[in-house]
Amino acid sequence: MQRCPWATTEAAISYHDKEWGVPVHEDRVLFEFLILEGAQAGLSWNTILNKRENYRKALDGFRPEKIARYGKRDVQRLLRNDGIVRNRLKIAATIENAKNFLAVRKEFGSFDAYLWTFVGGESIQNRWRMLAEVPAHTVESDAMSRDLLRRGFKFVGSTICYAFMQAIGMVNDHLVTCPRYAELGGAGHRREKLTARKANHTSSDRKSSWLRASRHGCHGSPVEPRKCRR
Repeated sequence: MQRCPWATTEAAISYHDKEWGVPVHEDRVLFEFLILEGAQAGLSWNTILNKRENYRKALDGFRPEKIARYGKRDVQRLLRNDGIVRNRLKIAATIENAKNFLAVRKEFGSFDAYLWTFVGGESIQNRWRMLAEVPAHTVESDAMSRDLLRRGFKFVGSTICYAFMQAIGMVNDHLVTCPRYAELGGAGHRREKLTARKANHTSSDRKSSWLRASRHGCHGSPVEPRKCRR
């Protein structure tokens, strides 16, 4: 199999073949990826993959209802756990993000309903041939980052948001030479350019009016390509 070249370790290959780019709509799994992507900041994704099971045990299976109630004792417990990234700011962000996650879910009915609005409810099918072509962030991830930050979320910069979008299948960023690209719908159709799709966006949904405004006011700029996916 000619996989995306970033998948080189056993853990990364398994993740690439089974999870990366598969559309996720289950709130608990979305929360798990949101926290893991934030934990990765400044580290390699392989480091996080190797600690993933430890995170699940330490964070009550990534159940936001439980994490939102964590107190000082829980923070100290996590800081002593060498199976996870023992960064005080990231641990505090996990608890705060759990609270904000629940607030979003209450407002929209599910975090899934809120999140997928940023891509119009369906995966963006890109057509990259080389890793150097894959962007570090996009107009969509910029808009997502701005709104998450406005809602009080932490460790949700645009680059982190784009990695999150890749992980949960909001974008299909498998290279066209990778078998997973076609398996996830890449060979079936091509989405219009992002700017064109936004210009034609006419939804009147009250809850997404803020998103339309932020999208229309956002002007994408060229970014330096990443050397690798992670």
